[in-house]
Amino acid sequence: MTKNIYKFLLKRYVVITPILLVLVVAQIESYSQLTTSGTFGAAVRLAIPIMLAGLGGLYSEKTGIVNIGLEGMMIMGTWFGAWGGYTFGAWQGVFIGMLGGALFGLIHAIATVSFQVDHIVSGVAINILAAGVARFLNVIAYQDVAFASSTASPRIQGDIGRLTVPYLAGGKINDNETFNLFGSIEDLDLFLVSDAAGLVLGFLSNISHLTIFALALIPLSVIVLWYTPVGLQMRSVGEYPSGSESLGVNVYLMKYFGVITSGALSGLAGSYLVVAGTGTYLEGQTGGRGFIGLASMLFGNYKPFGILMGSGLFGFADALQLRSPDAVHGLLIVISIFLFVLTLKNFYEKKYRVSVITLILSGGFLIWFLNSTSIPNQFVYFTPHITTLIVLSFANQRIKLPEKIGVPYKKGELN
Repeated sequence: MTKNIYKFLLKRYVVITPILLVLVVAQIESYSQLTTSGTFGAAVRLAIPIMLAGLGGLYSEKTGIVNIGLEGMMIMGTWFGAWGGYTFGAWQGVFIGMLGGALFGLIHAIATVSFQVDHIVSGVAINILAAGVARFLNVIAYQDVAFASSTASPRIQGDIGRLTVPYLAGGKINDNETFNLFGSIEDLDLFLVSDAAGLVLGFLSNISHLTIFALALIPLSVIVLWYTPVGLQMRSVGEYPSGSESLGVNVYLMKYFGVITSGALSGLAGSYLVVAGTGTYLEGQTGGRGFIGLASMLFGNYKPFGILMGSGLFGFADALQLRSPDAVHGLLIVISIFLFVLTLKNFYEKKYRVSVITLILSGGFLIWFLNSTSIPNQFVYFTPHITTLIVLSFANQRIKLPEKIGVPYKKGELN
C-alpha cells in the first residue's frame, strides 16, 4: 500500500511540487504577481497557441510521423489567418489559417509517407520554406495596401469576441456590471483560497471565444483518439502498421489524415496569435512556439490533458516575464527547493551520482537567490525556454513513444 502511494505521488511530483512552491513564495509581497488573476489570465492566452501546436504534434506522431515542422505550419497559420481576417473577417481568418497549416501538413505527409523522406529533414524543410513563403505572399498580397510591409500585414476586420462571466467574474448583463465573486475572494488575500480564486478569475475574465473553442479540442481529442474507430486506426498505424494493414486498415490514409490534422491544428495556433492577439501578421511572431508545443507534447506523454498542463506551465512562465520581471526572481528559490526535493527522490532510488548533481544545482540556485534582488533581463526573456529545458530534463524518462514513430513504411511490408 505504501509503495503504491509512493508511486502515485512520484508520477505527479513534477507538477505538484512546483505549484505548491509557487503558492508559498507568492505570499512574499515582492513576488505576489506570481498568483494574481492578471498573471493567470495572460498565462491562458499565451498557453493556447502552444497547446494547439502540441495537439497537432500528437495527431501526427500517434500515426508514426515525426513532425518538427509545427513551427512552419504555425507560420502559415499566422499569414493565412491574417490574410483571411483582412479580406473576409475574423472568424473566416481563423479557418483560412487552419487551411494554410493543413496545406503544409499535406506537403509534409507527401514527403514522409509517399516519398519516404526522412521525417526530421522534411520538418526542417517545412520550417525554412514557411518563413520564405510567408514573406513572399505578404509582398504579393499587400503591395498596394497602406500600413503593410514585407514583414507585416494590415489589421484584420472585425473582432473574434470576448467573454467575462457575469457574477463569477463581474461580467455585464444589459450593460450593467454584475457582482465579481472570485474577484472578492482574491481580494481577501487568503493563502491558497485567494490564489485558487485568482486562477479561476483569470480564466473567466476577458476570455476570447476562440480560447473556448480551442480548449474544447482537448476533450474532443481524447474522444476521437481513444473512443472512435478512426482514432484506434490512427494509433495502430503508429504502433504496428503491417499488422494494421493485415486487418484492413488503410495505413497511408491514416498517416495522411494524422499529419494534415496536425497541420490544421498548428495553423489554428498561428491564426490564434493574429485573430485573438495582435490583429495583424508580423514576421517572427510565432517566436518558437511550435517547438515549445512539441515540448509540451513530450511533457504530456502524448496525452491531450498532459499537453494542456504542459502548455499551461510554459504559458505561465511566458506571462510572468511579460507582466512582472521582478517576480521571476522568486522562481529561483522555487527551482532550488524543487531540485532539493528531486535530490531526495534520486537518493531514495539509489541514484547517488544524479543526487549529487541535483544537490549542487540546488545550492547554486539558492546562493543566486540569496545574493541578488533581481534577474538580468536576458535571463528574464529566456524564462519560457529555460522552463522548457528544465521540464523536459525531468520528464524524459516517462515518455512512451509510439513503437514505429519515425520508421518509414511501404505498403505490403512486414515489420
